Amino acid sequence: MGTDAVVVAAAVLLGLCVGSFLNVCILRLPRDQSLLRPRSTCPNCKQPIAWRDNIPLFSWLWLRGKCRWCHTPISGQYPLIEALVGILFGVSVLVYGPTLRAVSAALLGSILLGIAITDARHYIIPDEFTWGGLVIGLLLAVGGGVHGFLMALLGAAVGFVLVWVVGMAGTWVFKEDAMGGGDVKMMAMVGSFVGWQGVLLTVFAGAALGSLIFIPLSIKKKRLVPFGVFLAVGAVVTFVFGDAIIAWYGHFLKGD
Repeated sequence: MGTDAVVVAAAVLLGLCVGSFLNVCILRLPRDQSLLRPRSTCPNCKQPIAWRDNIPLFSWLWLRGKCRWCHTPISGQYPLIEALVGILFGVSVLVYGPTLRAVSAALLGSILLGIAITDARHYIIPDEFTWGGLVIGLLLAVGGGVHGFLMALLGAAVGFVLVWVVGMAGTWVFKEDAMGGGDVKMMAMVGSFVGWQGVLLTVFAGAALGSLIFIPLSIKKKRLVPFGVFLAVGAVVTFVFGDAIIAWYGHFLKGD
């Protein structure tokens, strides 16, 4: 096995572990529970899960998706999230190489996945994802020197202020909360990864996607809109394709 294959395999294994932790975050953060205690237990028989039964992905497959003790089926969410994050880490290294860009892609993608699931289920975006992600984004930006850090800081500020202003304007127009505080903090986090131009593209993409898919349903059925889901998709598009889209738009405006 070549060096590149070893690096990718190591990234996938690391991603599986991160995915396992992300499952804990998705389950416990909306309930304001500690991420460390108590130990994970079977939801049915309450038997503590031993380390050998808690190996990401492999334990679920080995036990055929059932509790070792009471044989109650274990949700397929756990291996699915672990596999998705494992693939995300591996693909990030394949595409960007063993670089800070790959680390940023893997961690931002993991955070956005956690945000999308919790917002879709509970209409909540936990601060641990947003403020914690903001710290991670700024720390990674240090690798780009002073300029990189300042651009990340500017992106975070623009993300926060822009969505806060949009939310306030929406509240004034519709006479009810138009944007949750979690969305505002989320865009500060996203801005630290994609910069101020990326913030604009993310908000535009998220708003367009939300308008096309969910808003008609929310009007008809009076359902709340988990806007964080659409912002998460917009942020992924921006991180991967943002530079190309912004460059194309610049040439379009110049008539090139």
